[in-house]
Amino acid sequence: MSRRCALLAWALLGLLRLGEARKTEAPACCSPIVPRDEWRALHSECAQRLSLPLRYVVVSHTAGSSCNTPASCQQQTQNVQSYHVKTLGWCDVGYNFLIGEDGLVYEGRGWNFTGAHAAHSWNTMSIGISFMGNYMDRVPPPRALRAAQGLLACGVAQGALKSNYVVKGHRDVQRTLSPGDQLYNLIRNWPHYPSH
Repeated sequence: MSRRCALLAWALLGLLRLGEARKTEAPACCSPIVPRDEWRALHSECAQRLSLPLRYVVVSHTAGSSCNTPASCQQQTQNVQSYHVKTLGWCDVGYNFLIGEDGLVYEGRGWNFTGAHAAHSWNTMSIGISFMGNYMDRVPPPRALRAAQGLLACGVAQGALKSNYVVKGHRDVQRTLSPGDQLYNLIRNWPHYPSH
């Protein structure tokens, strides 16, 4: 083996070891979640903790601008948080997690803190996941849908969600058009959405 190949092999082994070290942070089934410090979140003033594991997941949309690159989704996550904190006076962004069209999950209040994503009684017994964009006339891209499904599997693996959790559309728990007609029609076919 040439010296150049040997150096490349060592570099690859080093990267693999780094990846193995990071896997200890979350179960192997968990897709990466962009942590608050990476999207430069404002400091959270939220204190009310959730009682895990939870039975419900409420899916919404922001009804605003969509984003399809990590840079634009980071900016959009900051915009949503700024609106919730500075305009509405909330302790943080209202959602536990936000999903970008870039296929990444952005940490909002996370698994442990009560959100402000639905009617009050639902906030204390559910995780709020919001797709960034308006999905009245179109569906999110497949990579965003996969990110949401991966997040839910991760929630079960981490013990944050019950294995028999139930998915609800925002409009199922509050008078609203969220999560948009097209996304709502789609989530009604997800395995954990209750059949009528």
